[in-house]
Amino acid sequence: MTTTWDPAQYLRHADHRSRPFHDLVARIPITPRHVVDLGCGPGNVTATLTGTWPHARIIGIDSSPEMIRAARLDHPELRFEIGDIADYTPGDEDLLLSNAALQWIPGHADLFPAWIDALPVGGVLAFQVPANFGSPSHTLLAETAGLARWAGRFDAVDRASVPEPGEYLARLGALGCTVDAWETTYHQVLQGGNPVLDWMLGTGLRPVLAALTDPEDQEAFLSEYGAKLARAYPTTTQGTVLPFRRIFVVATKN
Repeated sequence: MTTTWDPAQYLRHADHRSRPFHDLVARIPITPRHVVDLGCGPGNVTATLTGTWPHARIIGIDSSPEMIRAARLDHPELRFEIGDIADYTPGDEDLLLSNAALQWIPGHADLFPAWIDALPVGGVLAFQVPANFGSPSHTLLAETAGLARWAGRFDAVDRASVPEPGEYLARLGALGCTVDAWETTYHQVLQGGNPVLDWMLGTGLRPVLAALTDPEDQEAFLSEYGAKLARAYPTTTQGTVLPFRRIFVVATKN
């Protein structure tokens, strides 16, 4: 099953989605000469690296043709390529960067040995991944998908998952890296009608919608799931608060 990504929907919450990227980049301890951004999406945060490291060669890679098309259109000054992270073979880069993408790769930590081996001494692997899979946004999605009406419809759906920070630290430390690992929970204040559903339409709902090819089925699923989200995330005087936990890792090869 192929998941279709919607750059415009994803960018509707660009400020909240980009903040963890900037927090990650701020902790990278080198000035790289060659950066590869794995899972670059529509390229909006990749493009900000030209201001951070103006002399670096920067390449963005993503498996979604829709995302790469948008990235090339909006940021023609940079190089963007279609590619699967799971199949990526490092070249001469000294910074491998990934923002909210590795969670879609089952067993992605098994890729680390080859990636670290390819980096030069002093090179860095830096990434952040969402770690909110126990929150209502995801548990209610699984609950809705598990209803009898949808039996067997989501068997092939990609399911995101990540290890805990300590496992990342241990695995990368065993590969000879100095590891900086931490987590942050952002209390994101979203605006609009049922904004958590709108948020999920840009990310976690994409594989689900890909499994429901009938528009009427999609509408029925979103109606039921959306009603549950509205109850779980009530509107406050400030807006709708979406707590969002993320894990960050910066590993420097010794």
